[in-house]
Amino acid sequence: MKFTSFNPMIITKDSESAIALFEALGFERRHKKDGFLEDVSSVRMKDSNGFHVDVVQAPVPQDIMTIRMNVDDFDEARALLTAHGFKSMNDKEPTETGSSKGCLMVSPSGFSISISKHLKHTQE
Repeated sequence: MKFTSFNPMIITKDSESAIALFEALGFERRHKKDGFLEDVSSVRMKDSNGFHVDVVQAPVPQDIMTIRMNVDDFDEARALLTAHGFKSMNDKEPTETGSSKGCLMVSPSGFSISISKHLKHTQE
């Protein structure tokens, strides 16, 4: 399994406030993804040093600080985390969009890692 990115991710019901904070810290909005789940959107931000942070708008009861871990093999990453006691948050199956597959995994002690894989499409 190879990492394609590894950075902090904030899941919040008030993404604009979090985005404004990171803009004040020198980060810029680079990419926005809407509609992959109902009421969920994601903004990827990057600073001049190449550091990334993702801010996700979602209907959560409180903010969740997690690690975003993009990988080249989703099933291998999920199996590795599961072998270390991680479970899918709320026992949900991975979410698949047109461009990615992912899920939020929670450790026995409570910290979380959001694993995802970008899906490549072939044209027919």
